[in-house]
Parts: sequence; C-alpha cells; structure tokens
Amino acid sequence: MPSFDVVSSPDIQEIDNAINNTKREVDNRFDFKNTNSTIERNDFSITIETTDNTKLTQFNDILKNNIVRRKIDPKFIHLKSTETASGNRVRQFIDILNGISKEDSKKITNLVKSSKAKVQASINGDEVRITGKKRDDLQSMIELLKSSDIKIPLQFQNFRD
Repeated sequence: MPSFDVVSSPDIQEIDNAINNTKREVDNRFDFKNTNSTIERNDFSITIETTDNTKLTQFNDILKNNIVRRKIDPKFIHLKSTETASGNRVRQFIDILNGISKEDSKKITNLVKSSKAKVQASINGDEVRITGKKRDDLQSMIELLKSSDIKIPLQFQNFRD
C-alpha cells in the first residue's frame, strides 16, 4: 500500500553553516568592531549576545539572510524574548523548530480527512504517515498540504509504492 511521511525537521548541518557565515560576516563588519558579539547553537536553540538592541536586530537580519541563502525555510527559526546580560549587554534566545507538534498533527489529519480522498492519516510521534491505495491520491494530498495554511515547514519523505 503506498504511503509517505509528513515531517518537519531542519538540516542542522546547514544551520551550522549559516551560523558560521553569520559569525564571519559580523566579525568583518565595521559597526560590530569591539562589541564582542557572539552566536552559539546548543541542540535546537541559538543564543545571540551583543551590546544593544539595534545590533541585535542587525544580527538577526544577518542570520536570517544566511539561513535563506543556505536554502533553509526561515519558519524553522522562532525568535524568543530578549533579556539583559551582565555588562550592559543584550541576549536573545532563538528556537529551532523540530518535529510536528500534537496540535499541528491534528490539523494535518483533520485536513486530510476533510478532503474526502481515500487516504488515511495516522500520527506517529512527531510525524504523520499518510497511506492510500493509489499513488495519485497521495500526490494530491501532498499538493493539498503544500497549499494549506499550516504555520510550520513540512517535508515529505519515505514515499513508497
């Protein structure tokens, strides 16, 4: 029976490349001289530290440009709140979205069920598996999910006949 998996997982190596390019670009910019601005990634979070809010917004813009340049969907990056750090500095935490949440999984399964196609959707942890009898039905589900208003980036993997 043909099936495929709907997942939402970023390419961590490409995110690391974007972070390294951002570091390099910030180190070479004149307006960031002697600010000791840093960016670090731990698992699925990024921490940016710099001197003030304007530098922080510039830092975020540079990071987003590098992420787009590396062909990563910017929806994977979720900006969190900023806080003040020691020495009159500003720190911001950024989440890297990984996996499909329960609410989004339910939205996907409801969308598939409401389409009245002869396919089934089942939630498997942080991914959704869609199975059907015909390959054309599955391809129409991929098009339906691509055109839907789900706020997370989706990839379609393990397409099997």
